[in-house]
Amino acid sequence: MVASDSFADFLREQLAPLGRVTLRRMFGKTGVFCDGVMLGIVADNMLYFRVDDHNREAFEEASSSPPLNYKKGGSTIDLSFWRAPERLFDEPDELVTWARIALAAARRVASKRGRAAPKRSRHAR
Repeated sequence: MVASDSFADFLREQLAPLGRVTLRRMFGKTGVFCDGVMLGIVADNMLYFRVDDHNREAFEEASSSPPLNYKKGGSTIDLSFWRAPERLFDEPDELVTWARIALAAARRVASKRGRAAPKRSRHAR
């Protein structure tokens, strides 16, 4: 389920120190973007932050699992988005700190995808 209007407003306000925060509905959930980079997903009014090899340990230590997942062909597919620890919603500065860590992971993922994307030829038809 997508983020409620009130939760979306809350996130935009709380995460404003990061930069231009926008939310966009996608695949029945809500993507959380900062300056065009997706750092989180909201599902059922729960925030999940982008996780990679550089920040996974912090999420594991905070017991912020399970990661966001979906079922496909009888299997469960874990996504690289882990639930933000509940305590962060009572500590705005710490929420922003965790969001910065997720944003750094999101930028690393975006840069890898950018390098891996095939370049289009100007003369291709």
